Amino acid sequence: MEPIQPQQRRVADRVFQESLDQLEDILQEISTEEEEISPLPQLHTPSLSEVELAQDSIAIDLAALEDAVADIEQYLEEKTKIQEKS
Repeated sequence: MEPIQPQQRRVADRVFQESLDQLEDILQEISTEEEEISPLPQLHTPSLSEVELAQDSIAIDLAALEDAVADIEQYLEEKTKIQEKS
C-alpha cells in the first residue's frame, strides 16, 4: 500500500470538516424549527390542596388494600376449615 500523500490528507480533512459544518447547520435548523413549532410547555406546580388530595387517595388505597388482605385471609381460613372437615 502506498502511504497517503500529505496533500491528499489535507483535502480529505477539508472535505470532512465541510461535511461536519453542513451537519451542524442542518441540526441547528431542525432545532430552530422544533422550537418554533412547539414552544416549551408551562410547568405545572401542584397546589397544596392537590398534594393533600393525592396523599388522601394514597391513604384510601392503602386502607382498601388492607381490607382486601383481611378478606383474603378470612376466605383462606374458611376454606381450610371446610377442607379439614371433609
